Amino acid sequence: MEKLELYEGRPADCTGRLEKEVRTYDLLDRLGIQFWRTDHAWMHADTMEACKDIDAVLGAMVCKNLFLCNRQKTNFYLLMMPGDKPFKTKELSGQLGIARLSFASPEDMEKYLDCTPGSSSIMGLANDTENHVQLLMDEDLKAGEYLGCHPCINTSSLKLRTADVFEKFLPAVHHEPIFVHLTGE
Repeated sequence: MEKLELYEGRPADCTGRLEKEVRTYDLLDRLGIQFWRTDHAWMHADTMEACKDIDAVLGAMVCKNLFLCNRQKTNFYLLMMPGDKPFKTKELSGQLGIARLSFASPEDMEKYLDCTPGSSSIMGLANDTENHVQLLMDEDLKAGEYLGCHPCINTSSLKLRTADVFEKFLPAVHHEPIFVHLTGE
C-alpha cells in the first residue's frame, strides 16, 4: 500500500490530471489561497470510512458533501457537513421548509458542479456560474481552522483555511452559504 503524503500547493506536473482538477488549482492560485494536497488515486476516497486515513494526513475536517434536490428537481443544494455526523433528510427538510429532499441525480451533479458521485465538493461551486446550486453548511464547520475537500475529483484531497473559504473562495464564486443546525437525530 502506498503512503499518503502532504504537499503544499498544486502538483509540479499536472500531466494526466483532469481539466476540472487543474482548473481548481488555477482558481485557488489566482485567489491567493494557500492549500495543501494529498494524492490518493490508488485508494477510492468515495466513502467517509476511506477518508479517515486522508483526514489524518491532512489534519483537517474532511466534510461530507451531499448533492440534494427538491421533489420537483427545480432546486439543488450542496450540503457540507462534518463527515462523522449522520445525515437525516427530515431534519434538514424541516429547517429549509421543503416538503421532501432527495439525492439529486449524477447527471445533475455533473451538469451543475462538474463532479461525479463520490467527488462532490465545495470546489464544484466554481463551475456553477449561474447559481443553480444553493450551498448549505452545517454551522459546526465554522469552528474548525481548516476544511478538507476534493478538487472536483476524488483522487486527491485538499486542506484549506476555513477563513479563506468564507472570505475569498465563496465570494469569488458568488455563492453565499445558508447555515443549518444538524444534530443527526
